[in-house]
Amino acid sequence: MSIRSFARRIIPKSFVHSVREFGARIDRSLLPVFAVSKWTASLYYLFFNRGFGREHQGVLKGRIAYWRSLHEIAESCVLLRRNTHRLEKGLIMRPRRPSFAEAYIEETVVCYLRADQAGTVQADEMRWAKDVLDAYFAAVTDTPVIAKVRKLYSQAEHRHCQAASASSSTPYPQSSLPESPVSTEQLATLFLKRRSTRWYLPKPVPEDKLREAVNLASLAPSACNRQPYEFYLINNAKRASKIAKFAGGTVGFADNIPALIVVVGDLNAYPMERDRHCIYIDGSLAAMQLMLALETMQLSTCPINWPDVEHREQQMQQELGLKVHQRPIMLLAVGYADPEGGIPFSAKKSDVTLVK
Repeated sequence: MSIRSFARRIIPKSFVHSVREFGARIDRSLLPVFAVSKWTASLYYLFFNRGFGREHQGVLKGRIAYWRSLHEIAESCVLLRRNTHRLEKGLIMRPRRPSFAEAYIEETVVCYLRADQAGTVQADEMRWAKDVLDAYFAAVTDTPVIAKVRKLYSQAEHRHCQAASASSSTPYPQSSLPESPVSTEQLATLFLKRRSTRWYLPKPVPEDKLREAVNLASLAPSACNRQPYEFYLINNAKRASKIAKFAGGTVGFADNIPALIVVVGDLNAYPMERDRHCIYIDGSLAAMQLMLALETMQLSTCPINWPDVEHREQQMQQELGLKVHQRPIMLLAVGYADPEGGIPFSAKKSDVTLVK
């Protein structure tokens, strides 16, 4: 028996509750004192509350990983993705300037050449970068900076791009988008059908459907198209149940979950801490699209909150092999809904409350 278990047995629960309540009262009394300025707030979180410790370390580790990734290029290159998207926005600008992107075109081409040399970046990403760079150099008027980089780009071998095809990965007019057959009423029906489902049939979830839904989710908007998230698919009921129990809100139904998706954000997508919230924004946009896609496949879902609790973070980090700069955003239970399972009504706020 551990010391903690022994202590729980001999110490009355009422005493533990009293001690916790006393500590909470002291903490509440400190809040107005330290909330008067950013500096005093930082002192509070230095001496009295370490709740931001993991985030602080994760951001710093992410920044280190970002700068390292520019030289140790893997299957995706965040700087290449970001700058390619910046070039796209310049190409569609009204009016478009004859010369633009002088501040970052050299680092973009250097990054492209490194990725081309490494041969590890996904072919679609390389082709997108090449097509946009080709369009950029075809559109801009040379300046000393652009002329220098144009010469550098002309030396690229493009060894790892997909072969040219009829379609191009460059900006296109709004009019070329497909017409949507979905009415507002049909979309509302899908939204109403997508409920947080906690009771599932004991039926396997086809992995090909999960992957198809992930591909649809990846069409969600993302800041500078960096897509700083990954989906960890747990398509084994026993392991899904184990991991679901790491979260605090799954008591009573975790053993009923046939499949689980852990949405993980990666802070290595950013060189500065100012963008640290983007993993939650982009990851949540994609997760919502993922749940709606699964609903069209008759697969129900339940998003599971993931608060920043240190021992739970450690459990998830160890189970999934996450680095410090990889942060769980949420969990998604997935499965075929039990028709007899209950659904909370969950009254929603209306525009009267939400619109300001």
